[in-house]
Amino acid sequence: MFKPRTITITDEQREQLLDTLKHDPKPYKRERSAAVLKVADGYIAAHVARWGLLQPRDTDTIYSWLDHFQESGVQSLTIKSGRGRKPAFSP
Repeated sequence: MFKPRTITITDEQREQLLDTLKHDPKPYKRERSAAVLKVADGYIAAHVARWGLLQPRDTDTIYSWLDHFQESGVQSLTIKSGRGRKPAFSP
């Protein structure tokens, strides 16, 4: 039997996520915070991935955000430096 993924957050973490959701200048951090909050509120992660955000995401993406959040908290929702495409030409 399939058991939906759940996450439990503290009141302090909820406040940090809400603050990030409302005030962070980076859109990707706002999106990740919204996803974590929705799953914490009882929504199924697959539904959040498909219909709960502005753009549909892969369910595994939501799961990885949840894993990172459970390991390191709100600061783990930031993309680490050095990720992404490297410059094609040297400066």
